Amino acid sequence: MRVIAGNYKGRKLRTVAGLDVRPTSDRLRETLFNILTPYIMDSCFLDICSGSGAVAIEALSRGARQATLIECSRQAIKTIYENIEHCKISNTEAKVFCAEATTVLNQLGKDNYLFDIVYFDPPYKSNIYLPTLQFLGDKTILSDRAIVVVEHHSKSPLPEIIGLLNCYRTLKQGEAQLSFYQSASCEF
Repeated sequence: MRVIAGNYKGRKLRTVAGLDVRPTSDRLRETLFNILTPYIMDSCFLDICSGSGAVAIEALSRGARQATLIECSRQAIKTIYENIEHCKISNTEAKVFCAEATTVLNQLGKDNYLFDIVYFDPPYKSNIYLPTLQFLGDKTILSDRAIVVVEHHSKSPLPEIIGLLNCYRTLKQGEAQLSFYQSASCEF
């Protein structure tokens, strides 16, 4: 796996061993960031279920101001820190939390964090899809024009509306599907 574009282009990233973590493919990551390009510069990026940290590192490489990574696997956290160190990313650019997603999201809400882009990619058979999306749907931690992107199995569709978020685009690539959400009040 490698960083595709930006300041860290070409840097090889470690992956997490084992079958519990399914890294977002380089091809799907490239497609994702081609879509997000107009919104990434100077954004605050949240990567939920970060795995190796590749998506957040790609966001920083392409100009995001700050990335917050949430991962509950200690093995994955070790890999995230190795990848951040390898790319020479500072502690102010990347904040890493090792805990369950909803626990960290609640704390981020209490601490008044606001994110412009959220990427959420749990294991496909995970039971945290809906609780996490419902939390995001209340917009507590989302900026006014935030985009939420969810990677999920293409045969497991997600709701069109979740709280204040509407799905405005889907993109399928192999078994993976990206669902893009934004506030109903935003024109995208």
